[in-house]
Amino acid sequence: MIPALNIDAALDALTDHWSPKVIARVNDQYVKVAKLTGEFVWHRHDDEDELFQVIRGRLRIQFEDGGETLLSPGELCVIPRGVMHNPVADEECCILLIETVTTKHTGDVETPRTRSITQQLA
Repeated sequence: MIPALNIDAALDALTDHWSPKVIARVNDQYVKVAKLTGEFVWHRHDDEDELFQVIRGRLRIQFEDGGETLLSPGELCVIPRGVMHNPVADEECCILLIETVTTKHTGDVETPRTRSITQQLA
């Protein structure tokens, strides 16, 4: 039997903000959950696209051209590779991410919030 995964339970188990946890793997993609609050860090992923889906709350994704995308529960946004972006959660927000297994957490920058894939798998 292949067990079902409960996204709400996975999110409820999270204690740290901006620290995604891998809950599944589909081919060469990780499915991750994360809790966010405040502003993250401007970054980009030169070789991978990144999918953000909001489960609870709202998420703003800022872009270097001054634009932004606002996501509400049930909405998703795919950030194309190479696009500089900065996720911002004015209040706590819960998301699901789909990223290639090679995607670095903070892309082209290293910050105290950066989490290795080993940390995300724990």
